[in-house]
Amino acid sequence: MSAILWQRVEGAGLALAGLLIAAQAAPGWGWLIWLAVLFAPDLSMVGYLAGPRAGAVLYNLGHLYALAFLMMVLGVALGSTGLIAGGGLWLAHIGLDRALGYGLKEPLGFRNTHLGQIGRKVE
Repeated sequence: MSAILWQRVEGAGLALAGLLIAAQAAPGWGWLIWLAVLFAPDLSMVGYLAGPRAGAVLYNLGHLYALAFLMMVLGVALGSTGLIAGGGLWLAHIGLDRALGYGLKEPLGFRNTHLGQIGRKVE
């Protein structure tokens, strides 16, 4: 199995783990809040309005596993189920992105990721 495929399998596992963590923390949010929190990391794409380099930096900050884990740890330290669940959903988002082949962005442009190019090939 290729390294990229391994990373996609890892992403799927982390997506599942994040969903399970969020479900266990269960802060009592309605399903609309769960969806909003799950997809909030994609707001980091707004950085691309400032160009591909700034866009890649902001997007990558919003898609780092470490920050999602730090949010969960902070939630445990503060006894906040909302932070734990939020971190779990953040982790689930990142894992799902990786499983689908959306990797961390290169400064060349949105389509260039550490997992290869995304989107249709331009001929």
